[in-house]
Amino acid sequence: MRFSYQVGMCDSDHYIPLAKAAEAAGYHGITIPDSICYPQEASSKYPYNADGSREFLESVPFIESLVGVAAMAAVTERIRFATFVYKLAIRQAAIVAKQVLSINSLSDNRFDFGVGISPWEEDFAVTQVEWAKRGLRLDEQIAILRGLEGGDYFGFEGELHSMPANKMNPVPTQHTPILIGGHTEPALKRAARNDGWMCAGADMQQLTTYITRINELRAELGTADQPYKIFTTGQDAFTREGIEQLEAIGVTDVVIGFRDVYNQEPDKPIAEKIDMLNWYASEFINV
Repeated sequence: MRFSYQVGMCDSDHYIPLAKAAEAAGYHGITIPDSICYPQEASSKYPYNADGSREFLESVPFIESLVGVAAMAAVTERIRFATFVYKLAIRQAAIVAKQVLSINSLSDNRFDFGVGISPWEEDFAVTQVEWAKRGLRLDEQIAILRGLEGGDYFGFEGELHSMPANKMNPVPTQHTPILIGGHTEPALKRAARNDGWMCAGADMQQLTTYITRINELRAELGTADQPYKIFTTGQDAFTREGIEQLEAIGVTDVVIGFRDVYNQEPDKPIAEKIDMLNWYASEFINV
């Protein structure tokens, strides 16, 4: 099992010391959440908490996630980073590709690109992107990123994107892992076609069902023998038995956090956060 520490939704001056502390403590990775804005009015429901409410996010600070990754990568040497997850469908594909390729080039290939579709229609309105065919839009964006990271001239003609041939330089020396967030059947199929899946929250039974389905889809697609990552949040990873259960069902990476944002738990001082991440590392990672 690999362990990542969740950094985000906190004061901007917490990112750098937390990244340094997590690397020193022996964590394999750091994950960072993504949000562009909080709309004044919204009718969309949030799919990953019990009641679909969004008010818990109103005053929560979000550093733009790729900016946050770049800043933390610059002050670390070994620890990996992953967006969990980046709302790619509301962004412009070629610009994001340039950012991702730059991050992996500068960080010595330490970035896993976790992507998904925003659950909020309001995000699409703010960024002036069509809500319709958003799944197809994401698939085409992934194809564009894949093509551009090859380093040769690459153009794309799809239903929603038309990009003339171009090449980007530099490109990373390794393939950028693309991990898919989401729990719907289309999201699981998309995850099976790519390099991994990210679960935003599920109990052990639900998680087992999702992973079983992904494995079925990977077998159907002929991708079952390729390297694959499965990230999940760490509510079951605070006992050795829970960690063993997660490993047994196929989880490769567990994301550790100490704050219940859904219930509007206030953020903690930086010193307390570092003490808690060190405690977890001593109990479950460095054993």
